[in-house]
Amino acid sequence: MIDFKAVDRYIEDHLQESLAELGRLVAQPSISAQGLGIQECAALVAEMLRQRGFTVSVHETAGHPIVYGEAPGNAAKTLLLYNHYDVQPPEPLELWDSPPFEPTIRDGKMYGRGVSDDKGHILCRLAALDALKAVTGSYPVKVKFLIEGEEETSSANLDSFVRNNAALLAADACIWEFGGVNHEGRPVQYLGLRGICYVELTIETAAMDAHSGLGGSIFPNAAWRLVWALNTLKDRNERILIPGFYDKALPPTARDLEMIAAQPDDSADMIERYGLKQGFLKGMIGGPDLRREEVFVPTCTICGLTSGYQGPGSKTVLPARASAKVDFRLIPDQDPEDILAKLRRHLDLNGFWDVQITYLGGTQPGRTSVDDPFVQLTLEAAREAYGVEPVVVPMVGGSGPNAVVSKTLNVPLVTAGCGYPGAQVHAPNENIVIDHFITGVKHTARIIGKFGA
Repeated sequence: MIDFKAVDRYIEDHLQESLAELGRLVAQPSISAQGLGIQECAALVAEMLRQRGFTVSVHETAGHPIVYGEAPGNAAKTLLLYNHYDVQPPEPLELWDSPPFEPTIRDGKMYGRGVSDDKGHILCRLAALDALKAVTGSYPVKVKFLIEGEEETSSANLDSFVRNNAALLAADACIWEFGGVNHEGRPVQYLGLRGICYVELTIETAAMDAHSGLGGSIFPNAAWRLVWALNTLKDRNERILIPGFYDKALPPTARDLEMIAAQPDDSADMIERYGLKQGFLKGMIGGPDLRREEVFVPTCTICGLTSGYQGPGSKTVLPARASAKVDFRLIPDQDPEDILAKLRRHLDLNGFWDVQITYLGGTQPGRTSVDDPFVQLTLEAAREAYGVEPVVVPMVGGSGPNAVVSKTLNVPLVTAGCGYPGAQVHAPNENIVIDHFITGVKHTARIIGKFGA
């Protein structure tokens, strides 16, 4: 039996070393959307694994490298740990209270781009493994790390890598990218993620912008044409109008609804945290109906619009080009490739044949059963580490490449880590609470230790 009290003491005694290593990782930019610092960060992650006795290989892809590490353990079981080393762009820079790639500790938190998403979670796993090895002399199970560099750009090359390396990645279970606590400080166990189909819609109506007085009455306006095209995608009641869009969408099961009903109501926290001046869509006020809508209803979101002049003052211009970035969040059993084809047909049938679609990436939705033994083990570990009953969430609204891993490798996925609702991931002043980091490490150590037992 593992002495988890000794493991906890080691984690606490070596906290500053863990935070220093996390700070070093955060200080290395790794912006996948811009290709900034990617090779350097992959090399740093590889070195961090080698220092712990892992056999490491860095696999080049058509995009950014994937880091794979493997270390032996006492038990015959194998545990796969998935993370990503890439981060979102830090802009707008003027809204950061400290430089995004200069990790800073203040008021019990560490700030920096990627400190939560996802570098803090990498260190949660490494610190847990360090403690287990220090106390027991070895890792409880065979451990494999799969750490990619394109998660923030839809993991374009992970699918083919996993399928082509299924034997290398074979495992009995997987701890997925993230984890943490809710607004009440209770640990949350996420059982799945929605899928995504991310596109850029572009239209070009002329070779150059024109004077709006010259062309306003006689030239086509790319901005207006794009707005009209976008207007065909969704009505004012939030119903997506693409024919066949909902054909493969499955409703939540009775068990899903039970888990949703048992979740605490965080609607007031969300309204305050995000400053929702008009509340939620469709007049929803909270409770199970809101939580069901949040994750079991697919979406069509305009993520960005670009056209014409947007600087200070006025410029009377008729834009020749306009573009919009749009994501569709998908639920089981919707498929991003199917949605892409239906989007193309929809635009063509509505006369928008000239709107170009650039597919920026997509993933299928994926889930793990709450009844899986590994899920139950993880819940038991959470009760011990946090001292309270965990919250079980059947699916989270965000997306990730979990489906390709769970389905290709046939493994259950669980979550554990240092996240919390105020982490401001993808936003300025991204942060972790250091106390949450400590407990997340303890939780992770218990999952690994109990799995080996």
